Amino acid sequence: MSLLERRLSTSQIIILGFAALILLGTVLLMLPFASAGGGSAPPLDALFTAASAVCVTGLVVRDTALSWSPFGQAVILCLIQIGGMGVVTVAMAVFTAAGSRVSLKQRSTMQEALSAPQLGGIVRLGGFVVKMTALFELLGALALAPVFCGEFGLGKGLWYALFHSVSAFCNAGFDLMGNQAPYSSLTGYAARPAVNLTVMGLIIVGGIGFLVWGDVRDNGLRVKKYRMQTKVVLLTSALLIVLPAAYFFFGEFTGLPLPERVWVSLFQSVTARTAGFNTADLTAMSGVGQGVMILLMLVGGSPGSTAGGMKTTTLAVLLGTALAAFRRREDAQFFGRRLEDGAVRQAVAVLVMYLTLFLAGGCVISRAEGLPLSVCLFETASAVGTVGLTLGITPTLGALSRVILILLMYFGRVGGLTLIFAALSGRKNAARLPQEWITVG
Repeated sequence: MSLLERRLSTSQIIILGFAALILLGTVLLMLPFASAGGGSAPPLDALFTAASAVCVTGLVVRDTALSWSPFGQAVILCLIQIGGMGVVTVAMAVFTAAGSRVSLKQRSTMQEALSAPQLGGIVRLGGFVVKMTALFELLGALALAPVFCGEFGLGKGLWYALFHSVSAFCNAGFDLMGNQAPYSSLTGYAARPAVNLTVMGLIIVGGIGFLVWGDVRDNGLRVKKYRMQTKVVLLTSALLIVLPAAYFFFGEFTGLPLPERVWVSLFQSVTARTAGFNTADLTAMSGVGQGVMILLMLVGGSPGSTAGGMKTTTLAVLLGTALAAFRRREDAQFFGRRLEDGAVRQAVAVLVMYLTLFLAGGCVISRAEGLPLSVCLFETASAVGTVGLTLGITPTLGALSRVILILLMYFGRVGGLTLIFAALSGRKNAARLPQEWITVG
């Protein structure tokens, strides 16, 4: 283990790992043969694209299919894959495959990266993550291949199937459909069950978290044996899919034929929290509909997953704490288990951080670009939630606004608490001040 690795905390290793990957991706995308039209991409465009890919966001300032060569698209796909699985997880997988010994510090870093509850078995968990990721992405590509091969031919169709499978599983939202219409995402497949089911399935599986997979693997359908976190993640995720989908079905997409209306409502509900694909024109949605999308984007996926955002467990802890206060209970409870106070404090800290970044970023962009605040808040929610949905303003933004979105994507991917712990590493104070009551509410 190097001297630098010894001096860095696990949180600092994670954030520096993501930063290094973004810089490497930027350099590769600036190569002349990475651009479709020849010539080097502007540094800020390359940086924005690399950050969006590594942070599995999907916001773009250049249409992926039209602006990047096959090499550039391959670079983007590799950045998505590493960013989705996690830099630390991929590094540990490479070390293990090479037969290198994994140190205790490296195991601890991997534990934090995967949000694992314990250090024991962390290398085995990492191997499980790699294997299951490869399996799901392969199955997704096989399911999409007949559709894309039928439209684009065998070679291009297989590439499209693989690209969109990896992008969907990693909750990235990058697409290659610009050849049909620039920045069109999957709107051309709104009524295609095979594409909808496959992409939604990949998004959900990638977004529920690696720990949930492990729990399901170990206990099968014996739900009572699942850990409390697994139950909370599955229940919260299900509610965040079903309830918004019902609203979209009855309140937003009423003009569509019934089958397409079902698919579009479900797809927007699934993709809004994590992925960034879309099968509907988001600019045509009402203000309420866009507001619902913003809330879903801020929540994001689940801990230890390919998705960003505040996380489903954060929302559950906050709601559970509020419910306990309403019932005059001392502690929040889930499934016969009591939450510790530290989880509640961390949930509040994450909420405050994400709301601050979301609102401050939106206000600055609105002022700098002269755009309506509601439109800018949609973009900042998409960035900090690492979602990638857009109302179409991202490619037109100036340098300052793009830098803000880059920072929001980065903060959203590495995690608010990881940044706080990295910044305050080693600063602990055991002293406790006198306690006094304050009235709230």
